Amino acid sequence: MPIVVRIDVELAKRKMSVGEFAERVGLTPANVAVLKNGRAKAVRFSTLEAMCRVLDCQPGDLLEWVEGEETS
Repeated sequence: MPIVVRIDVELAKRKMSVGEFAERVGLTPANVAVLKNGRAKAVRFSTLEAMCRVLDCQPGDLLEWVEGEETS
């Protein structure tokens, strides 16, 4: 998938656990893992907004397009 999710980088910068992040965003830890591992097929804007609010960052800090990593 050419879109890479960088939640782990932002969590590490803030020394925040996945459990705390999930609770503050309103997701289950399992759904955070799906996002972190690149298995998500879509993200709601409301979820992206909540993640940015909790991490005090921009969407571009969480999502990155990487050329040539497309999979079927």
